[in-house]
Amino acid sequence: MSPRVYLEFLGCRLNAAETEGLARRFAGVGYEVVDAPAVADVIVVNSCAVTTQAARSSRRRLRALHRENPNAELAVTGCWATGAASQAAQLPGVRWVIPNIDKGAVVAEIAGRVADPAPWAPGRWGHTRAFLGVQDGCDHACTYCVTRLLRGPARSRPLTPTVAEVQRLVEQGAQEVVLTGVSLGSYGRDLAPPESLTGLAGAILADTDLPRLRLSSIEPWDVDAALLRLWEDRRLCRQLHLPLQSGSDAVLKRMGRPITVADYTALTDEARAFSEEIALTTDILAGFPGETDRDFRETLALVERVGFARLHVFPYSERAGTPAVRLPEPVPHSVRKERAAELRTLGRRLAADYRQQFVGQALPVLWEQQAPEGQWTGLTDTYIRVESRASRDLYNRITPTRLLAAGRDALIGEVLLPGSSGAGPSDEPDAAAASGCEV
Repeated sequence: MSPRVYLEFLGCRLNAAETEGLARRFAGVGYEVVDAPAVADVIVVNSCAVTTQAARSSRRRLRALHRENPNAELAVTGCWATGAASQAAQLPGVRWVIPNIDKGAVVAEIAGRVADPAPWAPGRWGHTRAFLGVQDGCDHACTYCVTRLLRGPARSRPLTPTVAEVQRLVEQGAQEVVLTGVSLGSYGRDLAPPESLTGLAGAILADTDLPRLRLSSIEPWDVDAALLRLWEDRRLCRQLHLPLQSGSDAVLKRMGRPITVADYTALTDEARAFSEEIALTTDILAGFPGETDRDFRETLALVERVGFARLHVFPYSERAGTPAVRLPEPVPHSVRKERAAELRTLGRRLAADYRQQFVGQALPVLWEQQAPEGQWTGLTDTYIRVESRASRDLYNRITPTRLLAAGRDALIGEVLLPGSSGAGPSDEPDAAAASGCEV
C-alpha cells in the first residue's frame, strides 16, 4: 500500500502554488495524495506568518491536525516554520521543520527520493485554476513587512522553462494559470540577461495555447504602460491587484513605500484607460503607527475614489525584526479593529457596485465546483464569482454565461446556448464548445 500524504497551506497564493507543486512531486514518488488528514500517514503544512494572527493560526492548525490524526507524522514548512523553527519543532507530532530556503527539498526529506512530478490535475483545493510560482523573495524595504525577511532576496524562475511549463499545464487540462510570487512585479531582474514580468506574460500569451492568464499581486511601482498594454489581449484576465496599504502620503512614507497617493491614482486611471472594466483590487493596513484619524479618512476617500472591486483589509500587526515596531505613536488595538471594520464595510459596498455593472452582460465563466444541491460556481475573468444551475457537467469548462442578477457575494447567471441572446440555459453537453468560448 502506498504511503498517504495530506497537504494544506495557509496564506498567500504563492503558498498555494508551492503546495500544488508538492502534491504533484509526492505523487511522482509514489505517495497517494489524500483529501482528509484523518487517513494520512504524513501531513504537510505550508505555513504563514504575515501577521501575528497568521502565525497563531499556523500553530493552532498544526495542533488540531495532530489531534485529528495522532498517528500521522507532521511536516511544517513556509514562513512560520522559518521564523519560529524551535516553536514548530516542539509541537506534538512534528517530525520535520523545513524552512523556506529548503522548501524545494521537502519531498526528498520526507520520502527519501525524488522523481518527475505527476501531471497537473484540477480541483484539489476547490478550484480549477493552476497556480504557478515564478518568483520568490523581495528586495523592497517596507518597514512593516516580515515576509521579505522570511523569504529572502528576490529570485526568479527562468523565462523559457516557465513558458514551457505553462504549455504543459495547458496540455494537461489547465484553462487558467495564475502567476504568483512574493514580489511578482520584480520578476526577471535577477536573471542574466534580465527579463521582466511584461516579457514573461507576453511570451505566455504569444507562445502558448493558454485560454486565460491571471497575474497575482503586483506592487504599483512595478507597473508601467508596457505591462498595461498586455490587457489588449482578452486572454489576460481583467484583474490588477495593486497593494495600496494607505491613502495617506505621510503614512506611506513611514511604511517605506516608494509611491505617493497621486502616483497611485494616476496609475489606476491609466489602467482603466487600457481596460475600462478591469477589476482593481488592493490590500490595506489599518492602524499603522502614527496613523491619525485624518490619515484614515484620507484612506477611506481614496478607496472610494478608486472604486476597488475587492479590498483585503488587515489591522496592523507588529512583527519582530521589522523597523515599524520601533516607530512611535502606536495606534490602540481597538482603534485598529474599528478602522479595519469600517474599511471592510466600505469594501463590501464597492464590491457590490462593481459586480452590479455586469448584470445583463454575457461573459465567459470558468466553472470550478458544484454544490451537492446542484449549484455550480465559477469565476469571470474579472474575478467575479458566478452561481448557476445546470444539469450538465461544467467542471473545468469555460462557457458563455448571461449574468442575470446580483446575489449576496456573487452574480446569478445562466449558461447560454450557441448563438443565444440569453433566452435560456443550455443543458447540451457540447453547447459551450460549439460557441467558441469553451476552451
